[in-house]
Amino acid sequence: MLWAAVTGRSVAGQVFVLQVVIVLLLVVSAVVAQVLQVRHDSDTEARNRSLAVAQTFANAPGTAAALRSPDPTAILQPKAEAARKATGVDFIVVMSTQGIRYTHPHPDRIGKKFVGTIGPAVAGGTVVEKVNGTLGPLVQSVVPVKDANGTVVGLVSAGITTAHVGGTADQQLPLLLAVAAAALALATAGTALVSRRLLRQTHGLGPYEMTRMYEHHDAVLHAVREGVLIVGRDGRLLLANDEAQRLLDLPKNAERRHVLELGLDDDTARLLASGRVATDEVHLVKDRLLAINQRPTELRGGPAGSVTTLRDSTELRAVSGRAEVARERLNMLYDAGVGIGTSLDVTRTAEELAELAVPRFADFTTVDLFEPVLHGEEPRPGSDLRRVACVGIRKDSPLYPVDHRIRFVATSPQAHSLTTGQSVVEPRLRDAPGWRAQEPERTDKVVEYGIHSLITVPLRAGSLVLGVANFWRAEKPQPFDTEELALAEELVARAAVSIDNARRYTREHSMAVTLQRSLLPRTLPEQGALEIAYRYLPAQSGVGGDWFDVLPLSGARVALVVGDVVGHGLHAAATMGRLRTAVHNFSALDLPPDELLGLLDELVGRIDQDENPDEGAAVTGATCLYAVYDPVSRRCTMARAGHPPPALVHPDGRVEFPEMPAGPPLGLGGLPFETVDLELAEGSRLVLYTDGLVEDRERDIDVGLELLGDALRRTPDSSPETTCRTVLEGMPGRPSDDVALIVARTRVLGTDQVAEWEVPSDPAAVSEVRAAVTRALDAWGLEELAFTTELILSELVTNAIRYGRPPIGVRLLRDRTLICEVSDRSTTSPHLRYAASTDEGGRGLFLVAQVADRWGTRYTPNGKIIWAEQPLP
Repeated sequence: MLWAAVTGRSVAGQVFVLQVVIVLLLVVSAVVAQVLQVRHDSDTEARNRSLAVAQTFANAPGTAAALRSPDPTAILQPKAEAARKATGVDFIVVMSTQGIRYTHPHPDRIGKKFVGTIGPAVAGGTVVEKVNGTLGPLVQSVVPVKDANGTVVGLVSAGITTAHVGGTADQQLPLLLAVAAAALALATAGTALVSRRLLRQTHGLGPYEMTRMYEHHDAVLHAVREGVLIVGRDGRLLLANDEAQRLLDLPKNAERRHVLELGLDDDTARLLASGRVATDEVHLVKDRLLAINQRPTELRGGPAGSVTTLRDSTELRAVSGRAEVARERLNMLYDAGVGIGTSLDVTRTAEELAELAVPRFADFTTVDLFEPVLHGEEPRPGSDLRRVACVGIRKDSPLYPVDHRIRFVATSPQAHSLTTGQSVVEPRLRDAPGWRAQEPERTDKVVEYGIHSLITVPLRAGSLVLGVANFWRAEKPQPFDTEELALAEELVARAAVSIDNARRYTREHSMAVTLQRSLLPRTLPEQGALEIAYRYLPAQSGVGGDWFDVLPLSGARVALVVGDVVGHGLHAAATMGRLRTAVHNFSALDLPPDELLGLLDELVGRIDQDENPDEGAAVTGATCLYAVYDPVSRRCTMARAGHPPPALVHPDGRVEFPEMPAGPPLGLGGLPFETVDLELAEGSRLVLYTDGLVEDRERDIDVGLELLGDALRRTPDSSPETTCRTVLEGMPGRPSDDVALIVARTRVLGTDQVAEWEVPSDPAAVSEVRAAVTRALDAWGLEELAFTTELILSELVTNAIRYGRPPIGVRLLRDRTLICEVSDRSTTSPHLRYAASTDEGGRGLFLVAQVADRWGTRYTPNGKIIWAEQPLP
């Protein structure tokens, strides 16, 4: 603190520096005055002593006589030295009137001319002067020596240096300086103590800062919107700012008067005079309701008294009411940002807007959208609107209900908003003829119901007007105003963006669903091996890549396919379509399930390479299960690529999930797929599905498989259609992913529908085969097909005997079609060709292709089978 005082930045520091400077100047002045006085006294003493010595020696007896003697030096030199030493002067020189020395302290200078002024002395006067001699600064006096007649016969000069005269004064000077220093130190210490106290009182502030502080204090005190009063210990008013004078209506000369004399009401005056602590005490002062706070000022060492603040609670309540309204509106806007647009559903988003506004902003809220918007399309001017949301404080309002189609008349506020894109406020519906022209009978009921005010805001998303939102007021008596219109526009603007996003999503979702459904089978193909039912459930959001298929194969066999492309959207749907087409093409080759999945795996790898040429073969994430059922042998051959295993429901109701190698997902490559052969009893149900049925974000696949098993056990002897319905009804909630489900109940071709023969490798055996086939066809009542069947078998058996390897077998199957099969151990496949006119053979397969609906080759582990189908008559 002392350093702060010494630095001189504060008022205390400046006072300290000023006082030290004054004391220092006084001490220096005293010392200088003393030195000057000493020098003056020294000069005076030197003059007086030199003059007295010179006059005394000049007037001494014998001096004049000695000057007339032949050798004045011999007489006067001893006397002059004795007198010099006795008087303490530096020299006594006796000289002639011409200035020639007869005496001198230094004998070598006798006879030389005197240095100094002698003219006035020769004339009989006296000379006293200061000169710088060889001894230093000195004062010398020259007086005449006169004889009895008054004639000047010689001169006497006495001189003394000022240093010899001031010796006492020089000895006193150190003491004088020491006393001055002590006085300066005492004065400085006293000044520091005074400055320290002043520093505490001024808080280290400088003059500019103190001036600014008091200016700010005065400005704040009189500009603050609270009244401030300071009352002394005696109850007199010491200070009142402008706001206090206004609130209390004080007289102009109120300060220095007692608070009981200011004309205040008794309670307020007694409170101010008492100085007690008060916190937000409400007092009615004239027409104002004041909240008074009062605290004593001496609590922290301040002066005795109290300080009081006054606040006009009437105005404060009005301000707080406006602040509360603003806070509620901010809360609504925040809730709108959080609560509107939680789903990508147009209708639900409109309902969220209506639910948010009621009852916080309006008593009733309705939302009307153009009909195309509900289907994801852009609004078309001139089309009707549909009411998609209607929320109110009561359910019996006469407003248009939800799903009502509306066409607003041109004079209505809604039509104006739709046309211009501007909001409309109708503060009094009773006096709004344009609105009442919409439907006079209904609008009369609305007014009678108590709805009296309306805000209509267009739902705008960029340049599109999607519809209108209507806010109705009934319970609140105040009509809507412009400030509430701004809030309504902000709410609707946020909702319009969400509704437009939902509309765009609806359009894209519809396109994706349409694409996906166009890629899925619309009807099941005709076949007699399996009784099939299926279900396909799209995901709640997005479109997945789940697919299924039923593919009739040769030999009355049927292939069941179910697969899944991971992901959602158009890309997943398009990939699914490519895989389904590939399975169709590969199945036409009659490949075993493991070989078909191998080809499909290579295809997915090529698809990934095409889409990511720089990154190699990325995994698409597709799975597939391929099963082939033979109704003759009742065997089902299956293979899967990362797909969930099928469920098998035996005729007795037992449910099992057959163990089979999982295989890698399609696209990984490098790993083979394995098959599993199951022999299924007639009436068994084979259940194929995608992972969306058994797996969810909240449910593990093991739990899903257990739920599926429980659902299948509840249908011990149900049809595939009933089984599908029961399984889906047993699912906990709607799945978040696509679900494809196929239930196939097995059928068997009995022995009465199958005829088989083994043919010797001899061309003569062909006629025997034709005869046996004719008998079998007669037994089945298919005599009409005997000729074509004999022709087909003759050509196929002849080729097998000629080009194949035994054993050779022939089989007839009577299913939806008549199937002829010829097998041998050769893997060489015949090719259809056009024979030249000169060729003797080569037309057999051409004839078979002409008379049969379909024909082909199926390879087996032991060889091949050539087959042909004919429709039944």
